[in-house]
Amino acid sequence: MSDWDQIADLIERVVAAPDLMDDVVEEVRASIREISGLEASDVARHTRALLAAATRAIASRRGPTEAELSFVEDLAVTRARQGVPIHAVLSAIHVAERRIWARAKVTAAQTGVEAALVLDARELYDDWAQEVRARLLQAHRSVEATERAIDTDADTVRRLLQGGSAASLAAAAAGLPATGLHVLVAPHPDVAGLTGAVRRARAGVVTVTEAETVAVVGRLPGGLTEAPGPVGVAGPGTPEEAGTLRRLAAAAARAAHARGRTGTVDVAEVATLAAQQDRGDLAALLVERHAPAIDGLGRVADHTVATVRAWLQCGCDAERAARAEYVHANTVRNRVAALTAATGLDPRDPFQAVDLWWLCVTWQARRT
Repeated sequence: MSDWDQIADLIERVVAAPDLMDDVVEEVRASIREISGLEASDVARHTRALLAAATRAIASRRGPTEAELSFVEDLAVTRARQGVPIHAVLSAIHVAERRIWARAKVTAAQTGVEAALVLDARELYDDWAQEVRARLLQAHRSVEATERAIDTDADTVRRLLQGGSAASLAAAAAGLPATGLHVLVAPHPDVAGLTGAVRRARAGVVTVTEAETVAVVGRLPGGLTEAPGPVGVAGPGTPEEAGTLRRLAAAAARAAHARGRTGTVDVAEVATLAAQQDRGDLAALLVERHAPAIDGLGRVADHTVATVRAWLQCGCDAERAARAEYVHANTVRNRVAALTAATGLDPRDPFQAVDLWWLCVTWQARRT
């Protein structure tokens, strides 16, 4: 066995010693306050992986590979999101290093490995560790910067939606124009990718709440036309109008969802439906008025309502509605005739046609 094979074998045996990892984890959690709250298994898993990577590098007399550095980035991201500061991460690594090399010196003396070889291995490790620390710092700071940007965006959006002078000041601070603002709203979770689109385009500010994703932008970002979910859009307007624009954009998103639309949908494209979204009181009265008539249709009432809604949304085309509902066209016609006769709503009248569609949508929503 060559001298270097001896030192590589020595390091591998030291790192593989089961008591060493237990000692390292215990010391790390006991001496570093920010790490003490983490699970021992979490600390052990990441420490073991780092030591294994270092051992492979020493054995091959090389620096870290991109795969190893990718793992280091993952570690930095994990610790940053756990709220562990970078100095605590580096201190934990230092504790592990100190334990390993102290054990390596003792084991080398016991097995007849020259101390000079241990020193050479330590110098190679230091070169490897320097690159690792640099990547750790970079990745950890990147996450911190992103988190700060998210927090700043959330505060800016909140102040914009308050309206008044607070909105004007928030817009100015965020570099948004005094006119021509648009507000975009996507359902939560952000299935339409609104957050990423706004940040990539540097178009404005965006935040995610439990109910929705809201963006206030100076220009509409690209990449949302083919989004898998709806994004309601309202504007242009001034910062003082952001609160009103948010309400309109949210109504547009709900209306788009009701019609099965995806991508960006301007509130002006669904004005009637958006207006209906805010009038639950009228919807309730509409259902209350016609509920006896619908119930009178018996066990086919729900199927009838669904078919009539599909017929209206298919432009009153029985053939298209039949394909959508997987029924015969004559069944569509019969159900339309039954519901319109029961309710007295005439779909040939544009206002009554809207009432009929609204009745069907509200009825179905209450049945789910």
